Amino acid sequence: MPPLRSTGPVPEAEHPEHAGQYRLEECLGSGGMGVVHLATSASGLRLAIKVVHAEHAMDPEFRARFRQEVTAARRVSGAFTAPVVDADPDAGRPWMATLFIDGPTLAERVKRNGPLGVGELRRVGSGLAEALRDIHRAGVVHRDLKPSNVLLASDGPKVIDFGISRPSDSDLRTETGKLIGTPPFMAPEQFQRPRDVGPAADVFAMGAVLVHAATGRGPFDSDSPYVVAYQVVHNEPDLAGVPDELVPLLGRCLAKAPEERPTPGEVMAELRAPAGDVATAFIPLQRVPEDAADARDRSRDRSPEAAAPKEGARRPRRRGVRYAVIAAALAGLLAGGYAGLRTGTGESDHAAAAAAPGVERAFAPWQATLARGADTPRTPVCSADGDALYCSAPGVLATRLATSDGAPVWSRRASAASYEGYATAPVLSGGLLHVTTPDGKRLEALDPGSGATRWSVATGSYASLGHAAGSVLLMRADGTVRALDSATGKERWRGQRGAPGTQWAPAADGSGTVFAVTPEAGGAGTLVRAVAADSGDVRWEKRLSGVLSPVTPAASGDALFLLAADTADFTNAVVRLDTATRAVRRVPLPVDVDQAQAAADGDTVYLVGTGGSLLAVDTADGGGTQRWRLETYLARASRPVVDGGRVYLSGADGRLLAVDAGRGVQLGQTEPRMGGGGSAYAATLPAPVADEGRVFGAAPDGSVFAVEAGDPSDW
Repeated sequence: MPPLRSTGPVPEAEHPEHAGQYRLEECLGSGGMGVVHLATSASGLRLAIKVVHAEHAMDPEFRARFRQEVTAARRVSGAFTAPVVDADPDAGRPWMATLFIDGPTLAERVKRNGPLGVGELRRVGSGLAEALRDIHRAGVVHRDLKPSNVLLASDGPKVIDFGISRPSDSDLRTETGKLIGTPPFMAPEQFQRPRDVGPAADVFAMGAVLVHAATGRGPFDSDSPYVVAYQVVHNEPDLAGVPDELVPLLGRCLAKAPEERPTPGEVMAELRAPAGDVATAFIPLQRVPEDAADARDRSRDRSPEAAAPKEGARRPRRRGVRYAVIAAALAGLLAGGYAGLRTGTGESDHAAAAAAPGVERAFAPWQATLARGADTPRTPVCSADGDALYCSAPGVLATRLATSDGAPVWSRRASAASYEGYATAPVLSGGLLHVTTPDGKRLEALDPGSGATRWSVATGSYASLGHAAGSVLLMRADGTVRALDSATGKERWRGQRGAPGTQWAPAADGSGTVFAVTPEAGGAGTLVRAVAADSGDVRWEKRLSGVLSPVTPAASGDALFLLAADTADFTNAVVRLDTATRAVRRVPLPVDVDQAQAAADGDTVYLVGTGGSLLAVDTADGGGTQRWRLETYLARASRPVVDGGRVYLSGADGRLLAVDAGRGVQLGQTEPRMGGGGSAYAATLPAPVADEGRVFGAAPDGSVFAVEAGDPSDW
């Protein structure tokens, strides 16, 4: 079995001067597929650029494999991986640029300093499990997790090298009679059934990696890869030297049968630090509107933060009597809600004005802090309904804020405070507020008035979750769907309505229809099914060519809008499917968009991709053109939101931008709101929320803020 990584000297020919626009500065290392160089972007970002070996650049199979790596790395680009900045898999020497992560690999750390202590082992294990959860949610299986593919960054472990990973909805295979992986960290099914490898194989590899981190050796050790392969398939793992408290968990991770291994979420829960060591959850407090002149005088006295320590944890000291009073008030509020709480100087005047009959206060911008971390971005996610803004954040399962001034109405703590953020915002469905617990194991349906749980359901065994027409749609990896009534939690129907990679898009016409969009495994086509959300009946289906994914929200009027992607996952067209006639209109884009996100309004689709180019595409009959293009200069942007003739989007630094939807002119932006000195990278970048003349944004510093939509130049 040949080694997969080269450790020999790198030929001079392996040192090109440039990769695309980037000048290569120094060689960081060499692997089986290519050489990794350090480079610097025009904006000063330090990059790690992998350039394929010259000997492989002309090999079609290697090019396909590298293109697969780029696609997989883009799909999982986030807080737990090295984010992809740029790539050209079709260059003479194909290359990919990711952010440079300054830190040793786990293999280097163990070799230099010896095995990890139990505390550090828990932290690394929790980070790896969270990374795998994020990777698997993106539909990717890594298949080569090992100590040298784990970077120990200052903000937690990062998983790198997706050279042999593949999307779970892809049919591209590289196992043409060859074993792909690193034997000591490969699961039994990788030796026995390499074409059927799934997410559980990554959990097995994680168990082996953690054994290596705890002992300095793997659970299956031999100088011969063939002996290792036999041990992996037939022998029990050697866990001698692993801390006793972790032996049962790592033993389960290394189970021979994939179905007997825990999920990444279960591993995270078991590795969670004892209660006394967990960071306390921050409960949202209001930042009260003030006059500009008063704000300068009272800037040091605004938004005091109060932590709610877990039982047995030491309560942090507070300076001064006023902070002690606030802490005491919070203790009572955690037991019975905190409607009416106000903090900061001069709040009694605001409260009196709000309560006085016949007095109507003008809206003023506000900000509320939901969660705060020293160096880790903690971006909340929110949704609005009337006078209520519902948000989730690390340490906060859900909270209700008044849209008028950010005053908290009620809040529910999460069971853990250490997660970076939530993938989706709370959803109002069936008259209840639906939120997912941080570990992804349960969906809680809350009373929007009080925050009390009305019903809940276990969701850990499902691959995806969606809402449509008063139904909760839970889909397993094989495409089996279970539909629950959003109001009661009772099952409405179940059946085979999808396949791996299916995405759901509710109809906009109030018909109770939800569209199931399922790309074919080979990438030749996509099947769109119109399903009755209340009964599961398939009303019609239509096969479209190419790999398509729905815009969010995907339906507008009588049309369903989808984005078409090429083999490198670049969006190259917008597809309009008439839901009444099934007529299809495909509008090619003048320039492909990398990692596109989009929103539809009428017959216009607004797209933004990596680098911040925002464009408007007219899909109407007789249109079929790009209306305008605007460079926002956001390195990363949220999904755009269209409301009242404006397009709103958020940046990774917490800025909120407003663009004229008709002319493509930027109208204004807020100041950045970064946490941890502005150096942290946010995994989630939620879209802003526009409702009733106000726009609500969320930022990496853990805050939620509101501005008036009327004049963005005033933001």
